[in-house]
Amino acid sequence: MTDSVAKTLTDPSFLISMLVAVAVFATLFTLLPAFGGNPLRARMKSVALERDELRAKQRARLAAEADRRRKGLREEQSLGMRSIVDRLDLRRALADENTLNKLRVAGFRGQNPLTKFLFFRLVLPFVFFGLTLVYLFLLGGLPEQPAFVKLFVSVVGAYAGFYAPVLYVNNRAQKRKQSIQLAWPDALDLMLICVESGMSVEAAMRRVAEEIGSQSIALAEELILTNAELSYLQERRQAYENLSNRTGLESVKSVAQALVQAERYGTPVAHALRVLANESRDMRMNEAEKKAAALPPKLTVPMILFFLPVLFAIILGPAGIQVSQRGIWGDSNKSSSE
Repeated sequence: MTDSVAKTLTDPSFLISMLVAVAVFATLFTLLPAFGGNPLRARMKSVALERDELRAKQRARLAAEADRRRKGLREEQSLGMRSIVDRLDLRRALADENTLNKLRVAGFRGQNPLTKFLFFRLVLPFVFFGLTLVYLFLLGGLPEQPAFVKLFVSVVGAYAGFYAPVLYVNNRAQKRKQSIQLAWPDALDLMLICVESGMSVEAAMRRVAEEIGSQSIALAEELILTNAELSYLQERRQAYENLSNRTGLESVKSVAQALVQAERYGTPVAHALRVLANESRDMRMNEAEKKAAALPPKLTVPMILFFLPVLFAIILGPAGIQVSQRGIWGDSNKSSSE
């Protein structure tokens, strides 16, 4: 047996066939990646193409939004609304600095949004009052109530129409602030990377606005507007203060103050941005922890109303069924014995 194995291993034809097999395997192993391609490289290429496509769509959307706003400021402004507002002098009666700040925070800038806001505050009370009268007196709403109560409800509807634009602006401002607050820590990290790589503050804001637009369009608009103000305002401090006033967020205000102090005293901008980015992330984590801590009290009433009755029914249901069945069987046994 051993001699036959040794003879086979020392046979020249067997050695040649083994060498040919090893050469063929090595050739296939070498050429197979070339024919099959590199999957990692193909994946990275597809990801890069998809990223460029998303970036192009975002730029197009931002450009369309800017064109729409410019068009709204120049072409779509209603002369009838402006004439009514100017004739009744509604700016002095209904608009103050607080109203202007709320409109800026909500993303409405310029005179045209203010004119529309004042016009709707004038018109909507009469519209709501008329609709309420039609519903109550013509369509038969609240039939059991007297006419005085219906008139009072109509007056309440007029008050609701008067404050409806304010509620809309407040809701819009709240949603915009939430969008900016969620994307602000990521924007600070991107800005920190850009500044540490050697970019100026203007170039960093422009780059961050291009990247953060997919997460928060409102923040991208504010950064682009701040970049434009940094280029034409005489004092850069005013541009940073305008950014904090338009957003209405303490985190943005602290960053604006840090940038002002860095440019005034020559302190490193990157260090201030790093500290503020960490603080923003800590604040966002604290808000999430507060919401998580508030869940148990909020879930107490739903659990009492919905979960516990079902739980009791599941636990006590089989016992009740068995008791009822035993009672039926006991009655049947008594009747049979009788």
